[in-house]
Amino acid sequence: MSLFIDTHCHLDAPEFGADRDAMRASARAAGVAQCVIPAVARSNWDAVRALAHAWGDSYALGIHPMCTPEAGEADVEALQAGLQEHGGDARLVAVGEIGLDYFVAGLDGPHQERLLRAQLRLARRHDLPVLLHVRKSCDRVLKALRELPVSGGIAHAFNGSLQQARAFIAMGFKLGFGGAVTFERALHLRRLAAELPLDALVLETDAPDIPPQWLYRSSAERAAGQPQGRNSPAELPRIAGVLARLRGMAADELADATTRNARAVLPRLGALLPPGGAEFQAFLASSP
Repeated sequence: MSLFIDTHCHLDAPEFGADRDAMRASARAAGVAQCVIPAVARSNWDAVRALAHAWGDSYALGIHPMCTPEAGEADVEALQAGLQEHGGDARLVAVGEIGLDYFVAGLDGPHQERLLRAQLRLARRHDLPVLLHVRKSCDRVLKALRELPVSGGIAHAFNGSLQQARAFIAMGFKLGFGGAVTFERALHLRRLAAELPLDALVLETDAPDIPPQWLYRSSAERAAGQPQGRNSPAELPRIAGVLARLRGMAADELADATTRNARAVLPRLGALLPPGGAEFQAFLASSP
């Protein structure tokens, strides 16, 4: 069985409240040995840390751009304190989810950018990579990174241009691909996924969000009473299969490469997972 790392999965989301443990166990049985659980606001920092320890996963601490309206200097100070307090925790692998969002109406752009820069400074201070939210904001995030370079990270749910992709890669970043790449009409994204260097790609679900095509319900279907399919890390192997077909390679080779890439860009992951073979199978069979 191949080893998969879901580099972006919101396991603490309320959508998983009724069956979180069963869902995570199902994903592990499918080969998802590690989920990186990013925080979104001060209010869920404790939750993501607790879940990571409960399931042998990993986590990141940060302030999501969509949570910036309620965040300010006190939250940045609290983040500094949290990173300091838990700096020795091997399961704390990044600062995130941080970044900019210029898709959602009503968010204060300058305020987002101030908080992004403050969090990049903290990532630099603590020598941690970052998990970046870059929706409709790649150029502005790249500008901030040029001013405040960090030790790499992941551009989550990447859907920018080839030029922007190359800029992130040149700065030591990997690009996260998930459910969106499974849509046949996502021609630009599929072309990127097929043509970018293999060592630049990592897998993610963003669960419970960004469902793959087989879980998606159109607005008409939802209006007719069909609920939107809930994404989960258990979908990652099938998403990986789509990406492998787009690249014309074997699924297990794609799994090995993306796992290697995730370990490279999030160095603390290396100590959390066995190298493979019998040790890996025993790891998957065990339950926290």
